[in-house]
Amino acid sequence: MCDLWRNTTDAPVPPGAIPAQIDYALEQLPPARHVKLYNSGNFFDRQAIPPEDYPAIADRTRMFRTVTIENHPRFCTAECARFRDLLGTDLEVGIGLETAHPQILDRLNKQMTLDDFERAVRLLRQHAIAVRAFLLLRPPFMEEHEGVEWAIRSMEYAFSVGVQCCSLIPTRPGNGALEQLHTTGLFDPPTLASMETVLEAGIRMARGRVFMDLWDVERFYECGRCGPSRRERMHRMNLSQKTAPRVHCDGAAHR
Repeated sequence: MCDLWRNTTDAPVPPGAIPAQIDYALEQLPPARHVKLYNSGNFFDRQAIPPEDYPAIADRTRMFRTVTIENHPRFCTAECARFRDLLGTDLEVGIGLETAHPQILDRLNKQMTLDDFERAVRLLRQHAIAVRAFLLLRPPFMEEHEGVEWAIRSMEYAFSVGVQCCSLIPTRPGNGALEQLHTTGLFDPPTLASMETVLEAGIRMARGRVFMDLWDVERFYECGRCGPSRRERMHRMNLSQKTAPRVHCDGAAHR
């Protein structure tokens, strides 16, 4: 459901490669308080990042207030706490829950259940590690109204089991499988109106931070007149964690 597959490798990553990549990135980037290590895989998968590189990675990132990594529930073990101790700073683990709908989750082939997700969150929180859940807005096999309903229900579920932040991702084509599902009537991207509705609902819960992913959001515009203003509104809501008045437009009808 994301772009991880575009950069994955067929062979294990050799020791030293990840620290070298971090060195290169830090030389290019401006100063920041937070960093995300996005490695096109699961951070604690030993074939993705060799454990012998953990100390070198920690040395390069402990100056940040927060270090965020991504991980599958089955790789959430005591290794997470050991890495956090090496860091000596706040660690956040992002987990792709996608949806709390158990049947749809199974059809997405995540190789995890809601019980797996809860166990991972519980372990991480016991070790004072923050958890971010990635949720899909309108994954395959859902109609528009179901996508909105289950995105909201998925946020409620995630917060109820201990997640502190929900990142909502409008499901986009681009991996081949979604295009094929679209031709059979099993997938359509969500609307901009659904993105606004779900973001508002999540912020109003006031149970944790909620963000709508606005990358490439232009593809969801239905009206060139109000689309940019609606994007800017959601951007402000992401930053402020407060709702804002809706944008009114006399152009194309908002769905």
